[in-house]
Amino acid sequence: MGKSQSKVDLYAAIRRDHRGGMSQRALQRKYNVTWRTVRRALDGQWPEPRKQQRHRESRLDPYKPLIDGILQADLDAPAKQRHTAQRIFDRLVEEHGASGISYPMVRTYVKDRRPQIRRNAGIGPQAMFVPQSHPPGAEAEVDFGEIHVLLAGELTRLYLFSLRLSYSGKAVHRVFATAGQEAFFEGHVHAFRVLGGVPRVHIRYDNLRAAVERVLGFYRGRVETDRWTAFRSHWGIEPFYCRPGIEGAHEKGGVEGQIGYFRRNHFVPVPEVASLTELNAMVDQWDQADEARRLRGRTRTIGDYFADEQHLLRPLPTEPFETGRWFTPRVNRFSQISVRGNLYSVPVRFIGRQLRVLLHANDLVVYDGRQVVTRHERLGGRNGSCLVLDHYLEALLRKPGAFPGSTALEQARSAGRFTPVHDKWWTAAKAAHGDAAGGS
Repeated sequence: MGKSQSKVDLYAAIRRDHRGGMSQRALQRKYNVTWRTVRRALDGQWPEPRKQQRHRESRLDPYKPLIDGILQADLDAPAKQRHTAQRIFDRLVEEHGASGISYPMVRTYVKDRRPQIRRNAGIGPQAMFVPQSHPPGAEAEVDFGEIHVLLAGELTRLYLFSLRLSYSGKAVHRVFATAGQEAFFEGHVHAFRVLGGVPRVHIRYDNLRAAVERVLGFYRGRVETDRWTAFRSHWGIEPFYCRPGIEGAHEKGGVEGQIGYFRRNHFVPVPEVASLTELNAMVDQWDQADEARRLRGRTRTIGDYFADEQHLLRPLPTEPFETGRWFTPRVNRFSQISVRGNLYSVPVRFIGRQLRVLLHANDLVVYDGRQVVTRHERLGGRNGSCLVLDHYLEALLRKPGAFPGSTALEQARSAGRFTPVHDKWWTAAKAAHGDAAGGS
């Protein structure tokens, strides 16, 4: 009997063949059924409906609404920051004190329940990786991955840089506002300083725009950007460019898998932080704790294997390499400079002046000659503004009427930087100068 044949169809076929002259024994052999089934079919009985199985109570029952809530919340989470069964189990134990349950129980329930909640959102096939052997201290892989974070109360897309040593699996991460060349360089510098050296043979890359200007053909030929050539020459990096497309992804599967693991275990649920500095301090702690992890199929921890290869890395160069980029914007009449499509404030005394700006991946420093004028956290995207209230106090002293509606005041209050000192100053300014109107 075919798997798709129902019992009603089976009974009808038995009766049809019996009317055609087939014996009961032949019917048993043909349909692979018992004599009772043949007898019931010939007696004209209909198959009895399958009895509903009685629900068996499970120790997981009290926690099923919590799991459903997590899976429901995942519908609005970034695609790569949704809960795995392991993460759900960990949260039940850590946050809800769940006892008497096991990971296989949670895994089985999640496997059955997730498709019901996410009916039209299937999970794509997992990436395939080709196993390889790597000598200690010889190779590493680099890549960026997207993450989402509640940064200062706003859901923000950021970029996770990862450099992973191929032998030990030791990885160093850094979060940046962009995935541009400054972040690419600074991620390397941070990783090399944490590791204490540079891989001796090569580092694997795909076609990151920060390094590759043009791909030549469908193999490993590349035209590099000039700054990348200078940077890698300074640090002694020998690049290994992976093939374009899915085949190239398999050539650096270690770092892609590492980014996925790091994202699932540290960015699910979406973390809330006040600044990138705070977030990267957390990332450093996670990297350090990760050395106690043991990779599948290995008998020792990541930290143990890293200790074997650290002294085999190439020593760091003694001379520094400036990873930032210089700009020379002019200060507009709103006491702002424009850098990469975003506006940043400077003190009003510099209006009309040309200043020098050193742009890094996560911040920028404004100079007047060699003197530092101000520092800002870099904005991602374009058409944003970062205004510091103190930069406008000199102008607002002359025009206190412009103070209540100023953008700088709004940003200061939303960030919690409007202090009692500012409030006292404003009251004194109004008393001294009245409510002179401000400019547009």
